[in-house]
Order: sequence, then structure tokens, then C-alpha cells
Amino acid sequence: MGDRTAFRTCPLCEALCGLELTLDDVGTVTRVRGDEKDPFSMGFICPKGATLGSLDGDPDRLAEPLVRGGEEHAPAGWDEAFETVRKGLSDVIARHGRDSVAVYIGNPTAHSIAGPLYAGAIVKAIGTRNLFTASTADQMPKHVSCGHMFGDPLAIPVPDLDRTDHLLMLGANPLESNGSLCSAPDFPGRLKAIRARGGKVVVVDPRRTRTAALADEHMFIRPGTDAFLLMALVHTLFAEDLVASAEHLDGRVNGLDDLRALAVDFAPERVAEVTGVEAGTIRRTARELAAADRAAVYGRIGTCTQAYGTLNSWLVDVLNVLTGNLDRPGGAMFPLPAHAPAYRRKKPFTTGRWRSRVRELPEVNGELPVATLADELETPGEGQIKALITIGGNPALSAPNAARLDRALAGLEFMVSVDPYLNETTRHATVVLPPPRPVQTPHYDIALVGLAVRNYARYSPPVVPLPDGRPSESEVLARLALLASGTDGDPAALDEMIISSTLAKAAAAEGSPVRGRDPEELRKMLDSGTPTEQRLDMMLRLGPYGDGFGADPSGLTLTKLRTEHPHGLDLGALEPRLDDVLCTTSGRVELCPSTFAADVDRLHSALSDGPSSAMVLIGRRHLRSNNSWLHNVPELVRGSNTCTLQLNPADADRLGVTAGDSVRVASRTGAVEAIAEPTDTVMPGVVSLPHGWGHDRPGTRTEVAHRHAGVNVNVVTDEQEIDPLSGNAVFNGVPVTVEPVPR
Repeated sequence: MGDRTAFRTCPLCEALCGLELTLDDVGTVTRVRGDEKDPFSMGFICPKGATLGSLDGDPDRLAEPLVRGGEEHAPAGWDEAFETVRKGLSDVIARHGRDSVAVYIGNPTAHSIAGPLYAGAIVKAIGTRNLFTASTADQMPKHVSCGHMFGDPLAIPVPDLDRTDHLLMLGANPLESNGSLCSAPDFPGRLKAIRARGGKVVVVDPRRTRTAALADEHMFIRPGTDAFLLMALVHTLFAEDLVASAEHLDGRVNGLDDLRALAVDFAPERVAEVTGVEAGTIRRTARELAAADRAAVYGRIGTCTQAYGTLNSWLVDVLNVLTGNLDRPGGAMFPLPAHAPAYRRKKPFTTGRWRSRVRELPEVNGELPVATLADELETPGEGQIKALITIGGNPALSAPNAARLDRALAGLEFMVSVDPYLNETTRHATVVLPPPRPVQTPHYDIALVGLAVRNYARYSPPVVPLPDGRPSESEVLARLALLASGTDGDPAALDEMIISSTLAKAAAAEGSPVRGRDPEELRKMLDSGTPTEQRLDMMLRLGPYGDGFGADPSGLTLTKLRTEHPHGLDLGALEPRLDDVLCTTSGRVELCPSTFAADVDRLHSALSDGPSSAMVLIGRRHLRSNNSWLHNVPELVRGSNTCTLQLNPADADRLGVTAGDSVRVASRTGAVEAIAEPTDTVMPGVVSLPHGWGHDRPGTRTEVAHRHAGVNVNVVTDEQEIDPLSGNAVFNGVPVTVEPVPR
């Protein structure tokens, strides 16, 4: 047969890059290049995407289920594995109740079509309140701030990179991460284009990252103090009468006077010592932001994973409002994904509908903070978690005080994991259900196109067929949902129920393109592919660009997307759509929510205390890493992708440490030893360890990762430290002690 070429979206990060794959006659990927015909990525590819073939063909990747007997995992057939799951879950639920079963959903799940479509059904089928996800180790502050400001926690404005003249970035390093909560292929090229057209890029970060080195200006900032800087920028805009009178926001914003009063005490001169940013620099930054024709402020994981995460996320968009750049071309705008129902209105956002059993932490977005998962596992009493389902996550490495959580997982009565690897978390599982290889899996970015800097859609069908008897990832998750509900049978039954229910609601909904039509008639019009494809076709047809089941013959369907646009479809630049997004009780942007205003008291207290002299720890991104799940690819653990402790040369001299020495980093929760890497890219008083490492646990089957184990930074992060408004874990600005290890 010879080689053949196939095209698909890269599933490894948020950038949505198109890939061109070369495969041999047995389905092995022999070459990966960027898809030059993709209208969004236009041939761009990063080192992670270039190794998709190695990841796909990883010999450590599980091809069949594992069932644990005693201390060892052994291969099992799919029917045996699912029967073990059925018995295990039903037994725990019968003896301890439904809240005794918890679900943890990890980061890779967002990079799939199956995760967003089926994971929620598993949680609903169990009927548990104990849902934990990677969101509370990452981005929950942004959901909370957008929920209170706009009414919808998923209405996250993204910087309109291709049209902005001035970009202020805090806690973001897209040259390493490829972007986050802002899907933009070739992020480096887009930043260079801002500068090439005469614009300015400013980066605020405790490290001079690769992104900071590319920017026009880099400001070092003391970790954990972004909220003070942001509040000082707000103060300056008010004090110098620089708040824009944006016509498109007139009459659509509440709380301007409350915000003005809140910012009075945060003059640049007061926050300079705490932040390490000079007052004059703060004032100039505010003036330049206000003077730019089109400007956007963008904050990412470094701003979310700290003690003031929600305040940071809120103030980022406050600045976009005050400068007149929210919902404006070149500013911060709301994407419109092709699969999102244009007619549905959400209820106004709220939190705290229930609380965690041990620490009484409030629910946010239907989930509890991962920082309290170990509490719920270890603490006896009614409601104690006795069984756990993990889907594509590795909290034994990624959660704060991960060593404690790792120990707690060992005490579970039953655990099932959907994961391609036997890793630090899944080694505790009773049953491991592996999804198929990436080339055997369809792909559509349900979660990520809603964060893209251009409206875009692309569907990638499987490149290689599944072996006989091998369930797809969707079928694995759908059957898991059925088993969790106490039934079993054809996984397609779950899809059929969801399709029927959705079409019935659409036919009855005000503003729906199919209002008043027969749901059965609509059902017969759906794509003839798999149940997953039928659900996606339904979503596209009901979406803002859809054909409305024939109402608009030129509109989008899955068949049209798959056959006429195999390289993806550009749906145009972002357009103003604030009216579609807003669903607060007032119908306006809430610029100063009362819960946020009350939390500013913490800033006042910290400002009174003055700057801390403690050395603090921050995380670090690597271009060749994506959390913990790419460390078993040989090409990605070479070169600069090393697990070292970076520290400023002045701190190294003070400690008597030179490059290559071992140093001990300790906190309340534990200590790790790492190799020192003195560098002036880190500001004094700050040390940095990358996250996702620590692959030295027994019982795993990831040979490459084990040989390049590194150390787990989350041994020294503290599960007791969270952002109170969102429950997000604090991974940046962690107080630590550092000392040399005697030779």
C-alpha cells in the first residue's frame, strides 16, 4: 500500500494547530508536519506536536484494560474489566451512599471530544457532590470572576491578538505553553506581528521568560502580588481621569463609583515596595494602556494560582472595561464557537450551593477544590470518599501537597481510572481503562474553540480504525456512566437519550432555529456516523453557524465540515457580542461584585504588613512539557527540558551554591532536593521548579519518565493555602527555605 497522508488537529495543548501525518501501511505515524492548509495555524507546529507519532506509538501506552489483584496489575478483557467496575461501584454505593464515590477529571480531558461530552454524564449518573477537576489547580479564578461580572463562568474574554496595538500580559508564558484560556496557533508569531505593526507587548512576570524576552518591556514582580499592581493601575486610571467613555459600554456597566472608592488606597507609591515595581513604571503603564487605540490585558496561570487568584482575574477584565476595550476589536472579546447553542440563556452565576464535608469549602461550578480531596479521603465519618473515578488526570503529582494525596489514594476501597498509562495516580486503581491511540480517536475541540482568538471549527475523523472489540473513548466513558447509574448495556443508549432530550428542548425553546418542529423528524436528519458524531452534528446544526436542520441550506453541518473543510474552517474574526453573553441579574457588567469588594480587605491587611522577606517558590513552563503527561516521550525529555531549581545568582552566592549543586527546598508540607541552576532570569528572593515531574514512584509503567524522574514541586506546595473565592490551589508565591545539601 505504501505511505499515506492524513490530517488532524493536534490534541496536546490549547493552540489548536493542524497537523499533517504520514502513516505507513500498518497505521504507524512516520512523520508529523504542520498542516499548511489549516486556515488558523497555517502550518505552525511546536516540538510537542511534532512528536505525536512517538506518543501514539509509545510502547508503554496501555492497549488493554488492567485489573489489580493484590499488589500487581494484570491485563484483562474489556467485559471482565467493566464487570469489575460494575461490582466495585455498586458495592461501595450500597454500603456507603452515592457521595462516597468521587470523580476527578484531569487536564487531558479538555483536549478531547469524548471528555466534554461524556464526563458530566458519569458524575450525574453517580449522583455525587464530590466532583474534583484540574480547574481548581489551574483556572477556576477566571471562571468565578467571569461568572460574577458577566453571569456566565464560561464567558471568558480573550485578547484579540491579531488586531490589538497594546498587549499587557501577566503570569503568562505562551512561548512555552502555546497559550492558555486563549487558543492561538503560533502565539509567538502573533506577538511579533503586534510589534511589527507598531504595537507594544508588555510582560509582567517574576521570571524573564522566553515570552518576556520577546516583549518590548518586561517587569519583574514579586510572586503573589499581581493584585496590588492591578489595583494600582485601576487607581491611576481613576486618579488621572483616564477612564474611557466607551460609547459601546454606556449604560451597560454597574459599580463604577464603588470601584473608584475601592481603589483609592492603592496608589502606585503604596504598592511599589510590596510588588517590586516602581511607582513611576506603574503610572506609565496605566497611561500607555489608556492611550493605546486598541489594547488588551491578559492574565493567565501565574495570576490564577496564587492567594489572590480571583481578584487578579477580576481586575484584568476591570482594566479592559475601564480602558474601553472590552467587547471591542483589538481588545478583549468573546469567541463564538460553532457548536454552542445560540438560543440558550444561562441562569445567573452563583457559588456555594453545597460545601465540602471536612473543611466546608464552597462548591464552585459544580465542583469542590482539589486542595481538599485528601481531607475527604482520609477523614472518617459519614460521606467519606471510599471510591474514586479518575479520567485523564494525575493528581498524585499535580495536586498541592501531592505526597499526602498519594498516600490517601492507597486507602481507597475501589478506584477506576480512564488513562493510557499506569502512572503515579493510576497505579492505585483497581481497574485501568485505556482510551485508544490518538490516531484511532476522532477530534473536535469542544472546550477550546470557545477560547480561540478567531472563530474556527475543525473536525478530525479517526485516521486508523479500531481493532475489533476495542471500544472507542466515547464508548468507554458512556459505558462507565451506565455502570455508575446501576445499569449496563449498549453505550449508544446514553447518546440516544441525550440526543432525544436535546432535540425536544430545542424544538420547544424560544429563539431556537427548530422551534415548533418534530424532534423525530430532526433525529432522522442527523449524520449517519457514530453516536458521538451524531451528537456533534446536532450541536453544529443548532449552533450559530448551523443549517438549523435545513432552515439555512448554506449553514454548517458535520458532513460539510468533514468533507468540504478537512483542514478546518475559518469563521471569521471575533465580533462584539456582549448582549449575547451577559446574563447577570441586572443585565449589565458587574464591575464591582460585593464578594470581590469584601475580599479586597485581604489586600489592605497585606499592604499594612509590608513586603515579606521570605524566599518564595514559583512554577515553570517548559516548551517540551504539558503537565505530567508527555514525559514518557524520549524527544521531549531532552535538552533544556530539565527539572532544575532556578535561583538568582545573588541568592546562590548568599547560600554558597553553584551550578550543579544539590539544594534542599522545604516548606510546611515537605522537602525536595533539586539541582541548582543560578540564572539572572529569576528575580532575587524567588526560586523556580517546573511542575509535572517526580516520576520515581514504584508500580508505574512509564520507563522513559522514570529514567528522567525529576522532583515533584507539589511536595512543597500547601493544600491549606487556597484562593478563598474560587478554592483554587496556591502554587505561586509559596514561602520556602532553601539550603545547600552538603557534598
